[in-house]
Amino acid sequence: MTQEFVVFGGQSTGSVCVEAALTIIGAPYRVEAGENHPINPMRQVPALVLPSGELMTESAAILIWLADEFPGVGLAPRIGEPSRAAYLRWMAFVSAAIYSLYWIRDEPGPMAADNAHEGALRARIDHRIAACWEIMEKQISPGRYLLGDSLTVLDLYVTILSRWEPHRRRFYEVAPRMGDVVRHVDDDPRLAALWAERFLFSPGWDG
Repeated sequence: MTQEFVVFGGQSTGSVCVEAALTIIGAPYRVEAGENHPINPMRQVPALVLPSGELMTESAAILIWLADEFPGVGLAPRIGEPSRAAYLRWMAFVSAAIYSLYWIRDEPGPMAADNAHEGALRARIDHRIAACWEIMEKQISPGRYLLGDSLTVLDLYVTILSRWEPHRRRFYEVAPRMGDVVRHVDDDPRLAALWAERFLFSPGWDG
């Protein structure tokens, strides 16, 4: 592929997972403001327009596709490798059990009984997110990265989502071994410029 990808996204959003994968892959891409953009019928980010012109949405699907489309980069276990099943399991888990809660957390109004209940709903969601990270922590055996010694898109996915509320301090408490992994991804020199531009750490960012 020689044409560029187009990522519809925003700073500190789920699109940064996709941008990080494209950065590691070395594929040309550009970013356009994507929140509430009609390119995605759900008016959510990320959305990815492939060089072919085809639209992809859903963060986990995009990351899995990119890793499989560029197998030489090694961002996913290949079909037949022992860790492939765990990789697919946890990509789906992070998407369905954790990422999916954020549309409610960020806009609790439609799900809360009234305005007075929005704070309580957010607190319950924060507790559920932390509980899901703890479930994952107890069932994986990370090495340098979550699935062993090779960086995968799962590591990028978890690194970004763990920066969101209830933030890293809670994440480190419930998932200390995964905490070691995301710190390592934070420090990856290949991603330093991306973090600085798209998800810059600020005082108190870890909660």
